[in-house]
Amino acid sequence: METFIWVVNVASAVSVVVLVLLQHGKGADMGAAFGSGSSGSLFGASGSANFLSRTTGVLAAVFFISTLGLTYLSNNRTESKGVIENIIPVQSSVPAEAPPAISPQIPANNGASKAGEIPQ
Repeated sequence: METFIWVVNVASAVSVVVLVLLQHGKGADMGAAFGSGSSGSLFGASGSANFLSRTTGVLAAVFFISTLGLTYLSNNRTESKGVIENIIPVQSSVPAEAPPAISPQIPANNGASKAGEIPQ
């Protein structure tokens, strides 16, 4: 189903681009090269402009709907959303309880020594 929507999306996008380039604008554009400005065309004097603009609108709507469909399908997936979820937890080499930190023994000063004197 998703592949079909992708095909419709790409085909409608390419078709919209081609139809926009074929339309007759203010200057001499690609539409004038194919005779869209002549009154003796297949659709009449203004029939081709109406036909091309309506077809462009319909294909733009198809493109919009297929894009929304792809967005809906991609948001409703139940599979993993990242590589972090697939990582197996590794056993740590650090022991569960770290040994207590050894603090240096500082002799109590009890006021017996004078300033600048090193206790023994």
